[in-house]
Amino acid sequence: MLIRLLRRHLRPYRRVLAWVVVLQLVGTMAALYLPSLNASIIDEGVAKGDTDFIWRTGGVMLAVSLLQIVCAIAATYLGARTAMGFGRDVRGALFDRVLGFSARELNSFGAPSLITRNTNDVQQVQMLVLLSTTMFVAAPITMVGGIVMALREDVGLSWLVVVAVPLLAVSIWLVVRKMGPLFRVMQTRIDTLNRVLREQISGIRVVRAFVREPYETARFSAANAELTQTATSVGRLVASIFPIVMFILNISSVAVLWFGAQRVDSGQMQIGSLTAFLSYLVQILMSVMMATFLLMIAPRAMVCAERIGEVLGTDSSVVTAERPVTALRTTSEVAFDGASFTYPGADAPVLRGVTFTAGPGRTTAIIGSTGAGKSTLVSLIPRLIDVTAGSVTVDGVEVRELDPDLLWSRIGLVPQKPFLFSGTVASNLRYGKPDATEDELWRALRVAQAEDFVRAMPGQLEATIAQGGTNVSGGQRQRLSIARALVKRPEIYVFDDSFSALDVTTDARLRAALARETASACVIIVGQRVATIREADQIIVLEHGEVVGTGTHEELLETCPTYAEIVSSQLSAEEVAA
Repeated sequence: MLIRLLRRHLRPYRRVLAWVVVLQLVGTMAALYLPSLNASIIDEGVAKGDTDFIWRTGGVMLAVSLLQIVCAIAATYLGARTAMGFGRDVRGALFDRVLGFSARELNSFGAPSLITRNTNDVQQVQMLVLLSTTMFVAAPITMVGGIVMALREDVGLSWLVVVAVPLLAVSIWLVVRKMGPLFRVMQTRIDTLNRVLREQISGIRVVRAFVREPYETARFSAANAELTQTATSVGRLVASIFPIVMFILNISSVAVLWFGAQRVDSGQMQIGSLTAFLSYLVQILMSVMMATFLLMIAPRAMVCAERIGEVLGTDSSVVTAERPVTALRTTSEVAFDGASFTYPGADAPVLRGVTFTAGPGRTTAIIGSTGAGKSTLVSLIPRLIDVTAGSVTVDGVEVRELDPDLLWSRIGLVPQKPFLFSGTVASNLRYGKPDATEDELWRALRVAQAEDFVRAMPGQLEATIAQGGTNVSGGQRQRLSIARALVKRPEIYVFDDSFSALDVTTDARLRAALARETASACVIIVGQRVATIREADQIIVLEHGEVVGTGTHEELLETCPTYAEIVSSQLSAEEVAA
Protein backbone atom coordinates (compact mmCIF):
# COMPACT_ATOMS: atom_id res chain seq x y z
CA MET A 1 0.00 0.00 0.00
CA LEU A 2 2.88 2.36 0.78
CA ILE A 3 4.39 1.94 -2.68
CA ARG A 4 1.01 2.46 -4.33
CA LEU A 5 0.34 5.59 -2.30
CA LEU A 6 3.79 7.03 -3.09
CA ARG A 7 3.53 6.19 -6.78
CA ARG A 8 0.11 7.82 -7.11
CA HIS A 9 0.83 11.07 -5.27
CA LEU A 10 4.49 11.57 -6.23
CA ARG A 11 3.76 11.31 -9.95
CA PRO A 12 3.36 15.12 -10.37
CA TYR A 13 6.83 15.60 -8.80
CA ARG A 14 8.77 13.28 -11.09
CA ARG A 15 10.90 16.04 -12.63
CA VAL A 16 11.70 17.55 -9.25
CA LEU A 17 12.67 14.12 -7.92
CA ALA A 18 14.91 13.58 -10.94
CA TRP A 19 16.73 16.83 -10.10
CA VAL A 20 17.04 15.69 -6.48
CA VAL A 21 18.73 12.48 -7.63
CA VAL A 22 21.10 14.40 -9.93
CA LEU A 23 22.02 16.89 -7.20
CA GLN A 24 22.51 14.14 -4.64
CA LEU A 25 24.69 12.22 -7.13
CA VAL A 26 26.91 15.24 -7.82
CA GLY A 27 27.11 16.20 -4.13
CA THR A 28 27.93 12.65 -3.05
CA MET A 29 30.60 12.24 -5.71
CA ALA A 30 32.14 15.50 -4.54
CA ALA A 31 32.13 14.26 -0.94
CA LEU A 32 33.76 10.99 -2.03
CA TYR A 33 36.47 12.85 -3.94
CA LEU A 34 37.59 14.85 -0.89
CA PRO A 35 39.40 12.02 1.02
CA SER A 36 41.34 11.14 -2.15
CA LEU A 37 42.49 14.77 -2.46
CA ASN A 38 43.39 14.78 1.22
CA ALA A 39 45.47 11.62 0.72
CA SER A 40 47.31 13.29 -2.17
CA ILE A 41 48.13 16.32 0.01
CA ILE A 42 49.58 14.02 2.71
CA ASP A 43 51.54 11.73 0.38
CA GLU A 44 52.61 14.22 -2.30
CA GLY A 45 52.59 17.52 -0.47
CA VAL A 46 53.33 17.07 3.22
CA ALA A 47 55.63 14.06 2.86
CA LYS A 48 57.70 15.73 0.08
CA GLY A 49 57.45 19.31 1.39
CA ASP A 50 55.81 20.55 -1.84
CA THR A 51 54.01 23.68 -0.65
CA ASP A 52 52.75 24.63 -4.13
CA PHE A 53 51.10 21.23 -4.51
CA ILE A 54 49.42 21.65 -1.12
CA TRP A 55 48.03 25.07 -2.12
CA ARG A 56 46.83 23.85 -5.53
CA THR A 57 45.19 20.71 -4.17
CA GLY A 58 43.75 22.64 -1.23
CA GLY A 59 42.12 25.05 -3.69
CA VAL A 60 40.61 22.12 -5.56
CA MET A 61 39.32 20.72 -2.26
CA LEU A 62 37.74 24.07 -1.44
CA ALA A 63 36.00 24.20 -4.84
CA VAL A 64 34.77 20.62 -4.47
CA SER A 65 33.50 21.40 -0.96
CA LEU A 66 31.57 24.43 -2.23
CA LEU A 67 30.04 22.28 -4.99
CA GLN A 68 29.02 19.70 -2.41
CA ILE A 69 27.43 22.36 -0.19
CA VAL A 70 25.47 23.92 -3.08
CA CYS A 71 24.19 20.52 -4.25
CA ALA A 72 23.25 19.48 -0.71
CA ILE A 73 21.31 22.70 -0.07
CA ALA A 74 19.49 22.53 -3.41
CA ALA A 75 18.66 18.82 -3.01
CA THR A 76 17.36 19.34 0.52
CA TYR A 77 15.24 22.33 -0.57
CA LEU A 78 13.67 20.45 -3.49
CA GLY A 79 13.18 17.33 -1.37
CA ALA A 80 11.47 19.29 1.39
CA ARG A 81 9.15 21.02 -1.10
CA THR A 82 8.28 17.66 -2.63
CA ALA A 83 7.55 16.11 0.78
CA MET A 84 5.36 19.05 1.84
CA GLY A 85 3.51 18.98 -1.49
CA PHE A 86 2.98 15.24 -1.15
CA GLY A 87 1.53 15.71 2.34
CA ARG A 88 -0.76 18.48 1.11
CA ASP A 89 -2.03 16.33 -1.78
CA VAL A 90 -2.70 13.29 0.41
CA ARG A 91 -4.52 15.35 3.03
CA GLY A 92 -6.59 16.93 0.26
CA ALA A 93 -7.43 13.51 -1.20
CA LEU A 94 -8.45 12.22 2.23
CA PHE A 95 -10.56 15.31 2.89
CA ASP A 96 -12.34 15.02 -0.47
CA ARG A 97 -13.00 11.32 0.08
CA VAL A 98 -14.39 11.85 3.60
CA LEU A 99 -16.66 14.66 2.37
CA GLY A 100 -18.21 12.16 -0.03
CA PHE A 101 -18.86 9.56 2.67
CA SER A 102 -22.37 8.81 3.79
CA ALA A 103 -23.28 8.47 7.46
CA ARG A 104 -22.61 4.74 7.13
CA GLU A 105 -18.91 5.17 6.27
CA LEU A 106 -18.44 7.99 8.78
CA ASN A 107 -19.81 5.81 11.57
CA SER A 108 -17.67 2.90 10.41
CA PHE A 109 -14.37 4.80 10.72
CA GLY A 110 -15.31 7.22 13.48
CA ALA A 111 -14.35 10.88 13.69
CA PRO A 112 -11.28 10.44 15.97
CA SER A 113 -9.75 7.84 13.62
CA LEU A 114 -10.40 9.95 10.53
CA ILE A 115 -8.75 12.96 12.19
CA THR A 116 -5.71 10.87 13.15
CA ARG A 117 -5.40 9.46 9.64
CA ASN A 118 -5.56 12.92 8.08
CA THR A 119 -2.97 14.39 10.45
CA ASN A 120 -0.61 12.01 12.24
CA ASP A 121 -0.70 9.23 9.64
CA VAL A 122 -0.09 11.58 6.72
CA GLN A 123 2.72 13.25 8.67
CA GLN A 124 4.50 9.90 9.14
CA VAL A 125 4.40 9.08 5.41
CA GLN A 126 5.41 12.67 4.62
CA MET A 127 8.43 12.28 6.90
CA LEU A 128 9.36 9.10 5.01
CA VAL A 129 9.33 11.06 1.73
CA LEU A 130 11.47 13.80 3.28
CA LEU A 131 14.07 11.36 4.60
CA SER A 132 14.08 9.48 1.30
CA THR A 133 14.86 12.59 -0.72
CA THR A 134 17.45 13.97 1.70
CA MET A 135 19.14 10.82 3.02
CA PHE A 136 18.12 7.62 1.33
CA VAL A 137 18.98 8.79 -2.20
CA ALA A 138 22.50 9.68 -1.08
CA ALA A 139 23.00 6.50 1.01
CA PRO A 140 23.34 3.92 -1.80
CA ILE A 141 25.42 6.32 -3.89
CA THR A 142 27.76 6.86 -0.95
CA MET A 143 27.94 3.15 -0.22
CA VAL A 144 28.76 2.06 -3.79
CA GLY A 145 31.02 5.03 -4.45
CA GLY A 146 32.77 4.61 -1.10
CA ILE A 147 33.50 0.95 -1.78
CA VAL A 148 34.95 1.77 -5.22
CA MET A 149 37.09 4.60 -3.86
CA ALA A 150 38.27 2.49 -0.89
CA LEU A 151 39.37 -0.28 -3.25
CA ARG A 152 41.29 2.30 -5.26
CA GLU A 153 43.22 3.25 -2.16
CA ASP A 154 44.04 -0.28 -0.99
CA VAL A 155 42.61 -3.67 -1.93
CA GLY A 156 44.29 -5.43 0.95
CA LEU A 157 41.96 -3.90 3.54
CA SER A 158 38.80 -4.51 1.52
CA TRP A 159 37.89 -7.53 3.67
CA LEU A 160 37.12 -5.12 6.50
CA VAL A 161 34.40 -3.52 4.35
CA VAL A 162 33.02 -6.96 3.49
CA VAL A 163 32.75 -7.78 7.20
CA ALA A 164 31.63 -4.42 8.63
CA VAL A 165 28.83 -3.52 6.18
CA PRO A 166 26.84 -6.82 6.37
CA LEU A 167 27.37 -6.96 10.14
CA LEU A 168 25.89 -3.48 10.54
CA ALA A 169 23.02 -4.15 8.11
CA VAL A 170 22.02 -7.43 9.79
CA SER A 171 22.21 -5.90 13.28
CA ILE A 172 19.93 -3.04 12.29
CA TRP A 173 17.51 -5.32 10.45
CA LEU A 174 17.07 -7.50 13.55
CA VAL A 175 16.00 -4.41 15.51
CA VAL A 176 13.82 -2.82 12.81
CA ARG A 177 11.83 -6.00 12.10
CA LYS A 178 10.39 -5.80 15.62
CA MET A 179 9.10 -2.25 15.08
CA GLY A 180 6.35 -2.98 12.51
CA PRO A 181 3.84 -4.68 14.84
CA LEU A 182 4.53 -2.13 17.58
CA PHE A 183 3.87 0.80 15.23
CA ARG A 184 0.56 -0.77 14.18
CA VAL A 185 -0.50 -1.03 17.81
CA MET A 186 0.71 2.54 18.46
CA GLN A 187 -1.49 4.09 15.75
CA THR A 188 -4.52 2.20 17.05
CA ARG A 189 -3.83 3.42 20.57
CA ILE A 190 -3.47 6.99 19.31
CA ASP A 191 -6.97 6.59 17.86
CA THR A 192 -8.22 5.35 21.22
CA LEU A 193 -6.62 8.23 23.11
CA ASN A 194 -8.10 10.76 20.66
CA ARG A 195 -11.54 9.18 21.02
CA VAL A 196 -11.47 9.24 24.81
CA LEU A 197 -10.19 12.83 24.92
CA ARG A 198 -12.76 13.96 22.35
CA GLU A 199 -15.60 12.38 24.34
CA GLN A 200 -14.44 13.94 27.60
CA ILE A 201 -14.03 17.43 26.16
CA SER A 202 -17.40 17.28 24.35
CA GLY A 203 -19.18 15.87 27.38
CA ILE A 204 -17.42 17.86 30.10
CA ARG A 205 -20.69 19.22 31.49
CA VAL A 206 -22.16 15.73 31.77
CA VAL A 207 -18.99 14.51 33.48
CA ARG A 208 -19.18 17.29 36.04
CA ALA A 209 -22.92 16.99 36.53
CA PHE A 210 -22.57 13.32 37.50
CA VAL A 211 -19.31 13.87 39.41
CA ARG A 212 -17.49 11.39 37.18
CA GLU A 213 -14.15 13.19 37.05
CA PRO A 214 -12.30 10.37 38.90
CA TYR A 215 -13.73 7.74 36.52
CA GLU A 216 -12.92 9.76 33.39
CA THR A 217 -9.46 10.53 34.75
CA ALA A 218 -8.86 6.81 35.23
CA ARG A 219 -10.18 6.05 31.74
CA PHE A 220 -7.88 8.63 30.17
CA SER A 221 -4.96 7.44 32.28
CA ALA A 222 -5.52 3.86 31.10
CA ALA A 223 -5.56 4.89 27.42
CA ASN A 224 -2.56 7.14 27.98
CA ALA A 225 -0.65 4.39 29.81
CA GLU A 226 -1.27 1.90 26.99
CA LEU A 227 0.04 4.37 24.41
CA THR A 228 3.01 5.24 26.64
CA GLN A 229 3.87 1.57 27.09
CA THR A 230 3.88 0.95 23.35
CA ALA A 231 5.81 4.14 22.63
CA THR A 232 8.35 3.20 25.30
CA SER A 233 8.87 -0.21 23.70
CA VAL A 234 9.44 1.46 20.34
CA GLY A 235 11.72 4.02 21.96
CA ARG A 236 13.90 1.29 23.45
CA LEU A 237 14.35 -0.28 20.04
CA VAL A 238 15.13 3.08 18.44
CA ALA A 239 17.57 3.94 21.21
CA SER A 240 19.43 0.67 20.72
CA ILE A 241 20.18 1.37 17.05
CA PHE A 242 22.59 4.27 17.50
CA PRO A 243 24.85 2.47 20.01
CA ILE A 244 24.96 -0.54 17.66
CA VAL A 245 25.98 1.66 14.76
CA MET A 246 28.63 3.52 16.77
CA PHE A 247 30.03 0.29 18.24
CA ILE A 248 30.49 -1.30 14.82
CA LEU A 249 31.83 1.98 13.39
CA ASN A 250 34.42 2.36 16.15
CA ILE A 251 35.47 -1.30 16.03
CA SER A 252 35.85 -1.00 12.25
CA SER A 253 37.96 2.17 12.62
CA VAL A 254 40.22 0.46 15.14
CA ALA A 255 40.59 -2.54 12.83
CA VAL A 256 41.54 -0.29 9.88
CA LEU A 257 44.18 1.49 11.94
CA TRP A 258 45.51 -1.79 13.35
CA PHE A 259 45.82 -3.69 10.09
CA GLY A 260 46.57 -0.55 8.06
CA ALA A 261 49.48 0.34 10.32
CA GLN A 262 51.01 -3.06 9.61
CA ARG A 263 50.68 -2.48 5.85
CA VAL A 264 52.19 1.01 6.16
CA ASP A 265 55.05 -0.43 8.22
CA SER A 266 55.69 -3.05 5.56
CA GLY A 267 55.60 -0.43 2.78
CA GLN A 268 52.48 -1.88 1.12
CA MET A 269 50.47 1.26 1.84
CA GLN A 270 51.07 4.97 2.30
CA ILE A 271 49.83 7.03 5.27
CA GLY A 272 47.62 9.20 3.04
CA SER A 273 45.97 6.10 1.56
CA LEU A 274 45.33 4.76 5.07
CA THR A 275 43.70 8.05 6.06
CA ALA A 276 41.57 8.03 2.90
CA PHE A 277 40.57 4.39 3.39
CA LEU A 278 39.50 5.13 6.96
CA SER A 279 37.45 8.10 5.72
CA TYR A 280 35.78 5.95 3.06
CA LEU A 281 34.95 3.22 5.56
CA VAL A 282 33.38 5.80 7.85
CA GLN A 283 31.39 7.22 4.91
CA ILE A 284 30.21 3.74 3.94
CA LEU A 285 29.06 2.92 7.46
CA MET A 286 27.49 6.37 7.85
CA SER A 287 25.53 5.74 4.65
CA VAL A 288 24.24 2.54 6.21
CA MET A 289 23.29 4.57 9.29
CA MET A 290 21.47 7.13 7.11
CA ALA A 291 19.52 4.28 5.55
CA THR A 292 18.81 3.13 9.11
CA PHE A 293 16.95 6.35 9.89
CA LEU A 294 14.70 5.59 6.95
CA LEU A 295 14.25 1.99 8.07
CA MET A 296 13.29 3.25 11.52
CA ILE A 297 10.38 5.25 10.15
CA ALA A 298 9.49 2.90 7.27
CA PRO A 299 7.55 0.35 9.39
CA ARG A 300 5.41 3.09 10.93
CA ALA A 301 4.94 4.75 7.55
CA MET A 302 3.79 1.43 6.09
CA VAL A 303 1.19 1.05 8.83
CA CYS A 304 0.05 4.65 8.33
CA ALA A 305 -0.11 4.16 4.55
CA GLU A 306 -2.37 1.15 5.06
CA ARG A 307 -4.68 3.21 7.27
CA ILE A 308 -4.72 6.04 4.71
CA GLY A 309 -5.36 3.51 1.96
CA GLU A 310 -8.35 2.12 3.85
CA VAL A 311 -10.02 5.54 3.68
CA LEU A 312 -9.01 6.28 0.08
CA GLY A 313 -10.07 2.78 -0.95
CA THR A 314 -13.51 2.99 0.66
CA ASP A 315 -16.24 4.04 -1.74
CA SER A 316 -19.24 5.90 -0.43
CA SER A 317 -22.48 3.96 -0.35
CA VAL A 318 -24.07 7.14 -1.74
CA VAL A 319 -22.94 7.10 -5.36
CA THR A 320 -23.66 9.75 -7.98
CA ALA A 321 -25.42 8.44 -11.07
CA GLU A 322 -23.41 8.17 -14.30
CA ARG A 323 -25.80 10.58 -16.02
CA PRO A 324 -27.48 12.52 -13.23
CA VAL A 325 -30.61 14.56 -13.75
CA THR A 326 -29.67 18.25 -13.65
CA ALA A 327 -33.10 19.91 -13.83
CA LEU A 328 -36.35 19.52 -11.90
CA ARG A 329 -39.78 21.02 -12.08
CA THR A 330 -40.61 23.33 -9.19
CA THR A 331 -43.43 21.39 -7.52
CA SER A 332 -41.08 20.08 -4.79
CA GLU A 333 -42.99 16.91 -4.04
CA VAL A 334 -41.25 14.26 -1.93
CA ALA A 335 -42.52 10.69 -2.19
CA PHE A 336 -41.49 7.50 -0.38
CA ASP A 337 -42.42 4.26 -2.13
CA GLY A 338 -41.74 1.12 -0.10
CA ALA A 339 -38.57 2.70 1.30
CA SER A 340 -36.54 0.42 3.56
CA PHE A 341 -33.13 0.78 5.16
CA THR A 342 -30.89 -1.74 6.91
CA TYR A 343 -27.51 -0.99 8.44
CA PRO A 344 -24.71 -3.37 7.36
CA GLY A 345 -24.60 -6.39 9.64
CA ALA A 346 -27.87 -5.48 11.39
CA ASP A 347 -30.33 -8.27 12.25
CA ALA A 348 -33.38 -6.23 11.31
CA PRO A 349 -34.08 -3.21 9.09
CA VAL A 350 -34.48 0.23 10.64
CA LEU A 351 -37.22 1.13 8.15
CA ARG A 352 -39.65 -1.23 6.43
CA GLY A 353 -41.77 -0.39 3.38
CA VAL A 354 -42.41 3.27 4.19
CA THR A 355 -44.81 4.85 1.71
CA PHE A 356 -46.21 8.38 1.78
CA THR A 357 -46.12 11.64 -0.18
CA ALA A 358 -45.24 15.12 1.09
CA GLY A 359 -46.48 17.81 -1.27
CA PRO A 360 -45.72 21.53 -1.71
CA GLY A 361 -47.68 24.00 0.40
CA ARG A 362 -48.31 21.26 2.96
CA THR A 363 -46.70 20.33 6.24
CA THR A 364 -45.98 16.66 6.83
CA ALA A 365 -45.10 15.66 10.37
CA ILE A 366 -43.41 12.43 11.46
CA ILE A 367 -43.83 11.20 15.02
CA GLY A 368 -43.03 8.03 16.87
CA SER A 369 -41.31 6.66 19.92
CA THR A 370 -37.54 6.84 20.40
CA GLY A 371 -35.80 4.49 17.97
CA ALA A 372 -38.75 4.32 15.59
CA GLY A 373 -36.55 5.44 12.68
CA LYS A 374 -37.68 9.06 12.28
CA SER A 375 -34.22 10.62 11.80
CA THR A 376 -33.16 7.74 9.54
CA LEU A 377 -36.25 8.36 7.42
CA VAL A 378 -35.56 12.06 6.80
CA SER A 379 -31.85 11.31 6.19
CA LEU A 380 -32.93 9.47 3.04
CA ILE A 381 -34.21 12.69 1.44
CA PRO A 382 -30.87 14.57 1.13
CA ARG A 383 -29.09 11.20 0.61
CA LEU A 384 -27.11 11.23 3.81
CA ILE A 385 -27.81 7.52 3.42
CA ASP A 386 -29.47 5.58 0.60
CA VAL A 387 -32.40 3.21 0.78
CA THR A 388 -31.61 -0.49 0.67
CA ALA A 389 -35.01 -1.21 -0.86
CA GLY A 390 -37.79 0.86 -2.40
CA SER A 391 -37.27 4.46 -3.52
CA VAL A 392 -37.39 8.12 -2.51
CA THR A 393 -38.31 10.63 -5.21
CA VAL A 394 -38.26 14.41 -5.50
CA ASP A 395 -40.59 15.79 -8.17
CA GLY A 396 -40.96 12.28 -9.55
CA VAL A 397 -37.20 11.67 -9.95
CA GLU A 398 -35.43 9.08 -7.78
CA VAL A 399 -32.98 10.92 -5.54
CA ARG A 400 -30.21 8.51 -6.59
CA GLU A 401 -30.64 9.72 -10.16
CA LEU A 402 -30.36 13.41 -9.26
CA ASP A 403 -27.24 15.55 -9.41
CA PRO A 404 -26.26 15.86 -5.71
CA ASP A 405 -25.71 19.62 -5.98
CA LEU A 406 -29.18 20.05 -7.45
CA LEU A 407 -30.75 17.88 -4.75
CA TRP A 408 -28.99 19.67 -1.91
CA SER A 409 -29.82 23.10 -3.37
CA ARG A 410 -33.52 22.25 -3.09
CA ILE A 411 -33.36 21.14 0.56
CA GLY A 412 -32.95 23.12 3.76
CA LEU A 413 -32.03 20.69 6.53
CA VAL A 414 -32.09 21.51 10.23
CA PRO A 415 -30.48 18.48 11.92
CA GLN A 416 -31.48 16.92 15.21
CA LYS A 417 -28.22 18.08 16.78
CA PRO A 418 -27.76 21.69 15.63
CA PHE A 419 -24.16 22.47 14.80
CA LEU A 420 -22.65 25.91 14.33
CA PHE A 421 -19.22 26.56 12.84
CA SER A 422 -16.60 28.78 14.41
CA GLY A 423 -16.93 32.28 13.00
CA THR A 424 -19.70 34.82 13.34
CA VAL A 425 -23.48 34.77 13.35
CA ALA A 426 -23.45 36.11 9.79
CA SER A 427 -20.96 33.54 8.47
CA ASN A 428 -23.10 30.74 9.89
CA LEU A 429 -26.32 32.12 8.45
CA ARG A 430 -24.72 32.58 5.03
CA TYR A 431 -23.54 28.97 4.98
CA GLY A 432 -26.21 27.98 2.46
CA LYS A 433 -26.34 31.33 0.64
CA PRO A 434 -22.98 33.18 0.67
CA ASP A 435 -24.41 36.29 -1.05
CA ALA A 436 -27.30 36.80 1.36
CA THR A 437 -27.84 40.43 2.36
CA GLU A 438 -28.13 41.66 5.93
CA ASP A 439 -31.84 42.28 5.40
CA GLU A 440 -32.26 38.61 4.47
CA LEU A 441 -30.32 37.55 7.55
CA TRP A 442 -32.42 39.67 9.89
CA ARG A 443 -35.63 38.43 8.23
CA ALA A 444 -34.59 34.81 8.82
CA LEU A 445 -33.62 35.59 12.43
CA ARG A 446 -36.97 37.29 12.98
CA VAL A 447 -38.89 34.25 11.71
CA ALA A 448 -36.70 31.90 13.78
CA GLN A 449 -37.37 33.99 16.91
CA ALA A 450 -33.65 34.68 17.19
CA GLU A 451 -33.59 38.41 16.42
CA ASP A 452 -33.79 39.55 20.04
CA PHE A 453 -30.85 37.63 21.44
CA VAL A 454 -28.69 38.31 18.34
CA ARG A 455 -29.28 42.06 18.68
CA ALA A 456 -28.26 41.77 22.33
CA MET A 457 -24.95 40.09 21.44
CA PRO A 458 -21.81 42.28 21.10
CA GLY A 459 -21.42 42.93 17.39
CA GLN A 460 -24.86 41.54 16.53
CA LEU A 461 -24.44 39.78 13.14
CA GLU A 462 -20.67 39.91 13.59
CA ALA A 463 -20.84 38.39 17.07
CA THR A 464 -18.40 35.55 17.55
CA ILE A 465 -19.64 31.97 17.48
CA ALA A 466 -17.36 29.33 19.03
CA GLN A 467 -16.77 25.94 17.43
CA GLY A 468 -19.97 23.94 17.67
CA GLY A 469 -21.81 27.01 18.98
CA THR A 470 -20.78 26.25 22.54
CA ASN A 471 -20.99 29.92 23.56
CA VAL A 472 -24.77 30.02 22.99
CA SER A 473 -27.52 27.96 24.61
CA GLY A 474 -29.10 24.86 23.10
CA GLY A 475 -32.29 26.73 22.22
CA GLN A 476 -30.30 29.55 20.62
CA ARG A 477 -28.32 27.03 18.56
CA GLN A 478 -31.56 25.51 17.32
CA ARG A 479 -32.99 28.88 16.34
CA LEU A 480 -29.80 29.90 14.54
CA SER A 481 -29.82 26.57 12.68
CA ILE A 482 -33.42 27.18 11.66
CA ALA A 483 -32.51 30.72 10.52
CA ARG A 484 -29.62 29.28 8.47
CA ALA A 485 -32.08 27.08 6.59
CA LEU A 486 -34.51 29.97 6.11
CA VAL A 487 -31.79 32.19 4.58
CA LYS A 488 -31.30 29.57 1.89
CA ARG A 489 -35.06 29.71 1.03
CA PRO A 490 -35.22 26.16 -0.34
CA GLU A 491 -38.24 24.44 -1.83
CA ILE A 492 -38.10 21.60 0.72
CA TYR A 493 -37.65 22.13 4.46
CA VAL A 494 -36.66 19.22 6.68
CA PHE A 495 -36.82 19.89 10.43
CA ASP A 496 -35.42 16.90 12.32
CA ASP A 497 -36.75 17.40 15.85
CA SER A 498 -35.54 20.99 15.59
CA PHE A 499 -37.83 22.47 18.26
CA SER A 500 -37.02 20.20 21.21
CA ALA A 501 -34.92 22.79 23.09
CA LEU A 502 -37.49 25.58 22.76
CA ASP A 503 -39.97 26.56 25.42
CA VAL A 504 -43.67 26.21 24.59
CA THR A 505 -44.22 29.93 23.96
CA THR A 506 -41.21 30.32 21.65
CA ASP A 507 -42.16 27.10 19.89
CA ALA A 508 -45.68 28.39 19.18
CA ARG A 509 -44.44 31.78 17.91
CA LEU A 510 -41.81 30.13 15.71
CA ARG A 511 -44.28 27.68 14.17
CA ALA A 512 -46.73 30.49 13.42
CA ALA A 513 -44.00 32.53 11.71
CA LEU A 514 -42.73 29.48 9.84
CA ALA A 515 -46.21 28.74 8.50
CA ARG A 516 -46.25 32.13 6.77
CA GLU A 517 -42.64 31.91 5.56
CA THR A 518 -42.91 28.39 4.14
CA ALA A 519 -46.47 28.58 2.82
CA SER A 520 -45.52 27.44 -0.71
CA ALA A 521 -42.77 24.99 0.27
CA CYS A 522 -42.82 21.32 1.14
CA VAL A 523 -42.27 21.11 4.90
CA ILE A 524 -41.35 17.89 6.70
CA ILE A 525 -41.13 18.01 10.50
CA VAL A 526 -39.87 15.30 12.81
CA GLY A 527 -41.23 15.94 16.28
CA GLN A 528 -41.47 14.38 19.70
CA ARG A 529 -44.04 16.82 21.08
CA VAL A 530 -47.62 16.52 19.87
CA ALA A 531 -48.09 20.27 20.35
CA THR A 532 -45.43 20.89 17.71
CA ILE A 533 -47.00 18.75 14.99
CA ARG A 534 -50.75 18.64 15.71
CA GLU A 535 -51.53 21.38 13.16
CA ALA A 536 -49.72 19.57 10.34
CA ASP A 537 -51.66 18.78 7.18
CA GLN A 538 -50.48 15.18 7.37
CA ILE A 539 -49.00 13.21 10.26
CA ILE A 540 -47.02 10.00 9.72
CA VAL A 541 -46.84 7.70 12.74
CA LEU A 542 -43.82 5.37 12.86
CA GLU A 543 -43.44 2.34 15.07
CA HIS A 544 -40.44 -0.01 14.79
CA GLY A 545 -39.63 1.42 11.36
CA GLU A 546 -43.10 0.91 9.89
CA VAL A 547 -45.88 3.38 9.12
CA VAL A 548 -48.78 2.51 11.43
CA GLY A 549 -50.87 5.58 10.80
CA THR A 550 -51.35 8.45 8.33
CA GLY A 551 -53.74 11.36 8.59
CA THR A 552 -54.53 14.54 10.46
CA HIS A 553 -54.44 14.91 14.24
CA GLU A 554 -58.19 14.30 14.57
CA GLU A 555 -58.21 11.34 12.18
CA LEU A 556 -55.32 9.61 13.90
CA LEU A 557 -56.91 9.98 17.34
CA GLU A 558 -59.72 7.78 16.07
CA THR A 559 -57.83 5.37 13.81
CA CYS A 560 -54.31 4.95 15.25
CA PRO A 561 -53.90 3.53 18.77
CA THR A 562 -50.15 4.28 18.76
CA TYR A 563 -50.78 7.98 18.07
CA ALA A 564 -53.61 8.12 20.62
CA GLU A 565 -51.26 6.65 23.23
CA ILE A 566 -48.58 9.27 22.43
CA VAL A 567 -51.15 12.06 22.66
CA SER A 568 -52.60 10.84 25.95
CA SER A 569 -49.11 10.66 27.47
CA GLN A 570 -48.44 14.32 26.64
CA LEU A 571 -51.77 16.19 26.64
CA SER A 572 -54.58 16.41 29.12
CA ALA A 573 -58.12 15.44 28.11
CA GLU A 574 -59.03 19.11 27.67
CA GLU A 575 -56.02 19.71 25.41
CA VAL A 576 -56.86 16.66 23.31
CA ALA A 577 -60.43 17.82 22.87
CA ALA A 578 -59.24 21.30 21.94
